[in-house]
Amino acid sequence: MTPPPTPVRRVPEAVHRRRWAILGVLMLSLLIVVLDNSILNVAIKTISTPAPTGLGATQSELEWAINAYTLVFAGLLFSAGLLGDRLGRKKMLIGGLVAFGTGSALAAFSSSPAELIGFRAVMGLGAAFVMPATLAVLMNVFERDEQPKAIGVWTGGVGLAIAIGPITGGILLDHFWWGSVFLVNVPIVVLAVALMLWLVPDSRDPNPGRIDPVGVVLSVAGLVLLVYGIIKGGQLADFTDVTVVSTIGAGLAVLAAFVAFEKRSDHPSVDVTYFRNKVFSAAIAAVALVFFALMGVTFFAVFYLQSVRGYSPLETGLLMLPLAATQMIFAPQARLLVDRFGDKATTATGLVVLAGTLAAFATLDGDTPIWTLEVVFFLMGTGMAYVMTPVSVVIMQALPREKAGSASALSNTFRQVGGALGIAVLGSVLSTAYRNGIEDELGLLPPGARHAAGESIEATLAVADRLGARGEVLAGAADDAFLHAMHITALWGAGITVLCAIVAVVFLPGRTPTSEGDEGKRELVPAAD
Repeated sequence: MTPPPTPVRRVPEAVHRRRWAILGVLMLSLLIVVLDNSILNVAIKTISTPAPTGLGATQSELEWAINAYTLVFAGLLFSAGLLGDRLGRKKMLIGGLVAFGTGSALAAFSSSPAELIGFRAVMGLGAAFVMPATLAVLMNVFERDEQPKAIGVWTGGVGLAIAIGPITGGILLDHFWWGSVFLVNVPIVVLAVALMLWLVPDSRDPNPGRIDPVGVVLSVAGLVLLVYGIIKGGQLADFTDVTVVSTIGAGLAVLAAFVAFEKRSDHPSVDVTYFRNKVFSAAIAAVALVFFALMGVTFFAVFYLQSVRGYSPLETGLLMLPLAATQMIFAPQARLLVDRFGDKATTATGLVVLAGTLAAFATLDGDTPIWTLEVVFFLMGTGMAYVMTPVSVVIMQALPREKAGSASALSNTFRQVGGALGIAVLGSVLSTAYRNGIEDELGLLPPGARHAAGESIEATLAVADRLGARGEVLAGAADDAFLHAMHITALWGAGITVLCAIVAVVFLPGRTPTSEGDEGKRELVPAAD
């Protein structure tokens, strides 16, 4: 009887034995990149408070504190992935962590909103080199048959970071000054670098070809212009503004030139023919659309909990725990449903659940029982878990493992651009709806104060506090206007997620065989006699 074929081992035995320890180090590196943003979400209100409690940042400055990180991160992600493939992913990881830690320490001691914005950009630079390298290293220390499980754990690690970020931020803000939410990154960076030097092997593309400087410049310029235009549109709440239209148009034109150049190049940074694969393109689109909806909605959820419901930063973090904890718990299990039902059914179901939870925000008001919101967060996290793991596996296994940095960078670039679009576009919807809802109530204020007071619910409540007893009516109107704006924005997010579900149903693969004929899952050779 012929013995069954055995899988080819492409990972050295010494690396294979410590693969789970390596994954732990990668998740620690990923932890600080994700944790930082989730911590900042609960610190927004504190940073907007006048000195000495905060920096007195305006709504616009708060948006740029978030978006400076996103702008640099999204703009450099793709180039960082390419450099990792060429120069070594371990080197990129360590360099990125050092830059991130330095930016964190400087941000903690910022003396003005402008300084904070600048140092957040430095943190974005470091994060751009960390994020794609973690997933690329993962693909090179796990055999193909174990990669879905490892990616599930990696995705769960993102959920863990989202979970502990707001709680950590709340505890720090209860006991220390606002800068502590950035300073906490420094010891984590030191530990991660030490463990990385000890455990993580370096890897790179053995045949990277010549460097493509024109492609790199075009990709960075195009992404920065596009993301900047999106952010500016959200800030102005007007996507027809000439500056916004021209900047977005210029970004799209440069990216079109990038695609045209890469098609003709004999040493392209990225083989754009990968996007002819409908499955790969659909998975990339799903990542972008999910983060478009999710980032836009979670951005206003913090203001709902703190400004409308009156919870503290720590309480807000604890209330958002189910959203993150379910991702951490269910993401590693998603592969089991994929094995049984396929990528199409698993992803589409997760997206339908996610759309339903986003729509549920349109039913919330100032007196909704808090357990209702907890159920919504629980289901939202579950839906996310059953979306992100399958599409991440599809993207990473669509390209050769030598190009893992490029595949990871493409995935994360579309994720960040989708998230930036979500905050900008849905933030614009929220801002416009809120201003329209509060406009009549602001008519009693002096003309010069009306615009600033209508910028956000926080700005209106600050004015209401100064008015004393007369401000109670304005505060109540602010809550009503914000809830109406939140309902509109949530329905937009739900609609985008439904669109994403349709893309998944049409283009993602169904259930694949899991027996002898499962080509592409692993390479096989005859067993030794």
